[in-house]
Amino acid sequence: MNLPTTLPNHTITLAFVDISFFENYFIGSFKEGELVTKEKTETITKLALDFYKSKPFVYISNRVNSYAVDPSIYRYILSVKNLAGFAVVSKNTIALNNAKFEKLFFKKPFETFKTIDEAIQWKNMLLKNHK
Repeated sequence: MNLPTTLPNHTITLAFVDISFFENYFIGSFKEGELVTKEKTETITKLALDFYKSKPFVYISNRVNSYAVDPSIYRYILSVKNLAGFAVVSKNTIALNNAKFEKLFFKKPFETFKTIDEAIQWKNMLLKNHK
């Protein structure tokens, strides 16, 4: 797994996802064959809001496994006011193309990357300019 060199502040393993929380971003890696639903998204969002409170943060989706995303989740995610952006990381062309389709449903900064490091650099720039 291509994780950052700094250690997470907090890590949580759920039945469907592994989450690592850092100072101003978190990385989620869904497990093989999962369907990302509104209910699962609500669980992750609650954890993020408990961790970050009102501080701006970025979500990095580390797509190392194959799973499906219900694009309607993005309507819910848009209501998270301190979510500054959404990044998808994958070396798989199909996963990146799927993410580009998902981007159509999300009206906040949303980018795709091939490495976690690229996503973190983007996150740094995004949060620096975040109002």
